[in-house]
Amino acid sequence: MQDIDPSDQIDELHQHYKFIADQGQEPLRVDKFIMNFVENATRNKIQKAAKNGNIFVNEIAVKPNHKVKPRDVVKVMLEHPPHENLLTPENISLDIVYEDDQLIIVNKPAGMVVHPGHGNYSGTLINALLYHFDQLAENNDHRPGLVHRIDKDTSGLLVIAKTDQAMAKLSDQFKNKTSHREYTALVWGNVEADQGEIEGNIGRDPKNRLRNKVYEGDLAENGKPAKTYYEVVERLGYVTLIKCRLATGRTHQIRVHMKHIGHTLFNDERYGGDQILKGTHFTKYKQFVNNCFKVLPRQALHAGILGFEHPTSGKYISFEQELPHDIKNCIIKWRDYAHYKL
Repeated sequence: MQDIDPSDQIDELHQHYKFIADQGQEPLRVDKFIMNFVENATRNKIQKAAKNGNIFVNEIAVKPNHKVKPRDVVKVMLEHPPHENLLTPENISLDIVYEDDQLIIVNKPAGMVVHPGHGNYSGTLINALLYHFDQLAENNDHRPGLVHRIDKDTSGLLVIAKTDQAMAKLSDQFKNKTSHREYTALVWGNVEADQGEIEGNIGRDPKNRLRNKVYEGDLAENGKPAKTYYEVVERLGYVTLIKCRLATGRTHQIRVHMKHIGHTLFNDERYGGDQILKGTHFTKYKQFVNNCFKVLPRQALHAGILGFEHPTSGKYISFEQELPHDIKNCIIKWRDYAHYKL
């Protein structure tokens, strides 16, 4: 099943989704079909959408028990939770790296959700921005100022648009892949090549709707094109420190691509990096790795470099943010361990 978009068609009350069923799709009720691929979609929410005539198969409104067949085009309009429409300013401190009359550069800490959504209606970056800034641009998602996103447990740089002009110019750069985004990651295993690229279409994992996966060959159409460039910074025995540059911006892109080539991000719980994936299983080694997990209780990923053309001057500007203490301390532990083993 292919998630086509999550989507560009956003109105004030609904989130729009569009899917195409795989060629091998077995007959399945449309409500179950939707629940498999829309994160946090509940049965009641889907039933209400059907009752309101907001579920379509091949452009025809259907009931929840309608059976989806191969290559059917399924569209659904789901209501936003009430809280999602009530963006409340909150006095949350922000690490502002740069600010002018057009934009803001924020260093987001790990653990902060970027925008309100199911289960995270407060304490987000958007809530904090609304408190600290009177002027923020609107966008199609009703998420003021937000040009792009990074995951909750990824730390690092984000650009926020203050004006509609800035929003349009910056969004175009991200869409056209002319912005520069570079991440630092600690991954399991010894990455043999000093540098390389990973190219593989990324789409929803049918076995776990909270994860994505790479689709190749005949199944490539189930995902969207994605490309990641990587370069080894330091080899630390059972883990490797790398830099990654995004040529595209798919959800969980680095996490999915690195897992695909056998080098899952260290302590990435969603993709299995919170298990001992390389090395021995002796008691002392287990204790060491578990201690590293405690030092770095999230995936080892940091958005350290962000560059783009300024929306009014046209001048290329770039920002760099050093690694946070949790990743630094974890690297130090692995460096000491590698030195001891040698």
